[in-house]
Amino acid sequence: MSEPLLPLFVKLSGRDVLLVGGGAMATVRARQLAEAGARITVVAPELRDEVAALAAVVHRRGFAPADLDGAWLAVAAATPDVNRAVAEAAEARRILVNAVDDPDHATVYTAGVVRRGGATVAVSTGGKAPALAGLLREALEAVLPDDLSAWMDAAEAARAEWKRARVPMATRRPLLLERLNALYAGGRGAAATPPLPGGFVSLVGAGPGDPGLLTRRAAERLGQADVVLYDALVDPAALALAPRAHCFHVGKRAGRPSVSQRAIERLLVRAARRGQRVVRLKCGDPFVLGRGGEEALALAEAGVPFEIVPGVTSAIAAPALAGIPVTHRGLAAGFAVVSGHAEGTYGPLLDAIAPAALTLVVLMGVGARAGIAARLRARGWDPATPAAVLLGASSVEAFTWTGTLAELATAPLPGDRAHLPGTLVVGAVAALAAVRERPRAAAGDR
Repeated sequence: MSEPLLPLFVKLSGRDVLLVGGGAMATVRARQLAEAGARITVVAPELRDEVAALAAVVHRRGFAPADLDGAWLAVAAATPDVNRAVAEAAEARRILVNAVDDPDHATVYTAGVVRRGGATVAVSTGGKAPALAGLLREALEAVLPDDLSAWMDAAEAARAEWKRARVPMATRRPLLLERLNALYAGGRGAAATPPLPGGFVSLVGAGPGDPGLLTRRAAERLGQADVVLYDALVDPAALALAPRAHCFHVGKRAGRPSVSQRAIERLLVRAARRGQRVVRLKCGDPFVLGRGGEEALALAEAGVPFEIVPGVTSAIAAPALAGIPVTHRGLAAGFAVVSGHAEGTYGPLLDAIAPAALTLVVLMGVGARAGIAARLRARGWDPATPAAVLLGASSVEAFTWTGTLAELATAPLPGDRAHLPGTLVVGAVAALAAVRERPRAAAGDR
């Protein structure tokens, strides 16, 4: 087991630091030391121009133990043998040493550092996995707010105030949280959407897939989120709009292991109670066959504040993108949307619709299309009724099949797109998809 480390932030401004080595890693260390204001002495037979430019003193020769005299810190960035010699000489003089790529002979380790707004955050793996430290640093950089300098100013002012008032240390953190939340109250103009408070859930509709079809409010909420719980069919590009958030996949796909609905609701409540801003990103619209109503009820029962951010439901968007209006003068005055997930649920609904009375839109019903077509025909629908199968609406893999109700069961669909979300449309308007594909007449042909 690794030895426990004591993290420290060291003031090196104006202090002597010995850097042994003049290559690539020495260049990196020289930059870091120069940023800290250290007075750098470099010892190396050969060194890069940048290292020499950052040094106060340069000795173009090999290392000698006497080079450590007067140094507060030593950095060994040479060959392994030289690094070990520096480490041994530094240990004898009780000088801390950072040995590059030689953690066993080092007594201090560099860290992945993020500096923003007067705050410094560092992460170290004790020299064992520097690449991992770099990845963790990038993650921290993504999480830290851009306006951290305002947080620093508010915290500094509050600390001075509380010291004068002798406010106990144990009570200061919740008071500081209130002070920071106050930074976001008002002052952004009537047209701007106020940032989310801590401990808040947004049930957000992601639309049919393309992130470009998200609403402005949806994009804003993603940008403010600390946590995003997203469905299986959400486009990964939409998650890029939430650079500060931890994103967790909680989607459900037929026949595959998935997170239960109750577990999702518990996650929403738990994250909000921790003071986090949570986005539940759902395909289409949260309240159209998306169980958004169940999540809203669970949040209300738990006393968690929340909002609904509507999305463009695939029931309308998928047909529209294929050139099919769900209503059209003279063809359909209304439409019905059902889920094709369970026959016990959709069967009675289909039986209750008079043949050709309206446009029928079935979400999640591509796999059940044979049974749906048979049920409609048994109910009296004309086998020649236009029908369409729409896969991957708004995506680059989008596919449209059009035909008749009689052909729906055996519609030839591309096997490599079976993973895409699918929508069925049955009704006279489905024939309008073919009109969309016709080339427009040239001006002289009109």
